[in-house]
Amino acid sequence: MTLSLCYLTAPFVAHGDDEEQIIDEVVVTSSYVRSTQIEKHSLVIDGSSINEGASQSLGETLDDYAGISSSDYGAAVGQPIIRGLSGDRVKILSNGLPVRDVSGIGADHLNEVDLSSVRQIEIAKGPSSLLYASGTAGGIINIVDNAIPRTDLTESALRIGAETQTVNDGSSGSLSYSGNINGLNLTYSFKDEDYGNFDIPSGAVLHSEDEHHDEEDHEEEEEHEEENPSFLENSDFTSRSHKLGVSKVGDWGHLGISYSNIESVFGIPFHGDEHGDDHDEHGDDDHGDDDHGDDDHGDDDHGDEHGDEHGDEHEGERIFSNTESKSFDIDGSFNLDLGPINKMAFTFRDSDYSHTEQHAEEAGHGDEHEDEHEDEHEDEHAPTTFSNDSRELRVVVNLDNDSFNQNIVFNMVDEDTSIIGEEAFMNPVDASETSFGYYLSKDFANLNFDFGARVETIEKDGSMTEREEHHDDEEEHEEEHEGEVTQHSYSTEMISFAASISRDFGDAFSITAGGARVNRAPSASELFMNGPHLATGRFEVGDPTLGTETHNNFDIAFNYAANGYSASVTFFNCSVDDFIYLVDETEEEHEDHDDDHGGLVMAEYKQQDADFNGYELELSKSFDLASGVVKLAYARDTVIGELANGSDVPRIAPARNIYSVAFGGESISASLRLKDVEEQTRIATNGTSTDGYQMLDFSMTKSFDLAGGPSLNVSIFGNNLLDEVARNHTSFVKNEVPLPGRNYGLKFNFEI
Repeated sequence: MTLSLCYLTAPFVAHGDDEEQIIDEVVVTSSYVRSTQIEKHSLVIDGSSINEGASQSLGETLDDYAGISSSDYGAAVGQPIIRGLSGDRVKILSNGLPVRDVSGIGADHLNEVDLSSVRQIEIAKGPSSLLYASGTAGGIINIVDNAIPRTDLTESALRIGAETQTVNDGSSGSLSYSGNINGLNLTYSFKDEDYGNFDIPSGAVLHSEDEHHDEEDHEEEEEHEEENPSFLENSDFTSRSHKLGVSKVGDWGHLGISYSNIESVFGIPFHGDEHGDDHDEHGDDDHGDDDHGDDDHGDDDHGDEHGDEHGDEHEGERIFSNTESKSFDIDGSFNLDLGPINKMAFTFRDSDYSHTEQHAEEAGHGDEHEDEHEDEHEDEHAPTTFSNDSRELRVVVNLDNDSFNQNIVFNMVDEDTSIIGEEAFMNPVDASETSFGYYLSKDFANLNFDFGARVETIEKDGSMTEREEHHDDEEEHEEEHEGEVTQHSYSTEMISFAASISRDFGDAFSITAGGARVNRAPSASELFMNGPHLATGRFEVGDPTLGTETHNNFDIAFNYAANGYSASVTFFNCSVDDFIYLVDETEEEHEDHDDDHGGLVMAEYKQQDADFNGYELELSKSFDLASGVVKLAYARDTVIGELANGSDVPRIAPARNIYSVAFGGESISASLRLKDVEEQTRIATNGTSTDGYQMLDFSMTKSFDLAGGPSLNVSIFGNNLLDEVARNHTSFVKNEVPLPGRNYGLKFNFEI
């Protein structure tokens, strides 16, 4: 089931010496159960902490929190990973409903979300995610912006923001309004971002070793210069977003609509070539499908074995993507008194998403041959459009009584996915999902119990086209011919359930344990993909006979808070039956079939049992000062992923230690954080390890109350202050696309 939009509020409470201190009010939208249970199972990040720092991708924004990492593909793309699981095992939601973009089909595809007016981000990790959303085994990330107010807005607010960054010579501006006009609640937000190529430390980009050591000296010098650029080409990002919402609220409930439009253009800093250079570039532990992050595994590293005669194929060429996302929401609730039925809520979303990858020759490149090859170049680099159209309806019936908190949820989804163009590697897929769920919460003295069960019927209709390569030695080129088309229909019924128990031992100590058995149907790409996927440098082949993936989750958390001290440690284990992953062909197989796939490594989706386990530790101490509160904190997280054959799952985030000190006063706040990322040596067969690095970040915000009531917040921030050469082990292109270098920035937020 997807999230209920029941609008619940509850304060976070910290236990002090003799009294409870209200820390902050948290608006929770992501539960079928009570908000007190949300606090035990979820991480809720306040929107102000996000808006005070540098604008980043969703994954990078969340990367500093224990248990969450990012698989990046440049500044624009950062797909979140929770406890080693990603892809559609981690679902991104906007105001309670899944964001149905095409991020799951490519490592170079962004999560189409707008963080400009975010009110908070709610994160559920592990087994508890079943209580919040459908189709998740790793967790959910819910972005809440209150576009459709569910309570009357009592005050009008106009906010104007501006930001600048040095690492990319970028800037952004934003505007938002919320208020009540003639009984109607109105919200509007706008943001315009423009960031150039980002700077990188010297030597940050790594290339495969040159096999031809007898090249001319001047060629070696040119290569050396290329390996030490001062910025990462094609790492720019621009975006413009609008969102409008209106609602009517009364004693009967609420009814509202919203419309959102996001348009983005961003460079692709690395792009494979269909004739051999791409699998060179990916010759490390990144043998797997970028669609799923954690589930990718290749048994062999094809590394430098396959030459690089086409390594300069994309020199002087601009490779970029255009995206456009449109969504229309209708959201309502009705307070009823019909026997056991207290309330009914519904949400309908119609979304239309497109992502077009394009090639554009840079000015001055190849002018002498422009007339001769113009038509050939245009044909060779025709755009590829990924599109996803979906319609989703959810109905929630509240059955609370004096003994239990209960909800029954019905959800229905219809989704059409297609890829059209030169690099199309999957035929169109029509998918539908119907699910029914029951959720219960009950108090037993100082014991809290939650339970959720979900029954799902999933159908996916697609096809696979036989592809053959034909070579013409005289013209020295190859043509791809499509053969027979085979239709496939996938259908399954699944039952998933989860339960959690929380026990308080006095005011300071509690234990929470949760378990779940979650079934996940194969994604469309795992079933029907069949073609060259240049972002991964592979010819990927799905399997329409794949079975259901079953996750058996368990976690236990110990929490303590008293006298300014807080501590929590969570241990988790996820045993997966029939884990779906992508496996590369062997070098011998590649040599035998090299001509069949344009030089690309062939990779197939297969299933094998797997196991993920790890822990998250968080410690803090707060000190009261005359001018505010100082908080010292330490966190550590680690996860290990192994397949049943004993090999490691690739691109698993390394262990991290996070040290921070923060100050909060009446009008000023500041934080300094050091993220110590350890070397990752647990890698896939024939993979390569990744060096550790230290990321030092700083931010400070000063509030000014102006005459007449307006307020101004001025924030300064610095990221990667040590200018570390940092590469993300979870990234498919960790060598070619390092993390940005030292960055300073300034933000203004003016509110009337």
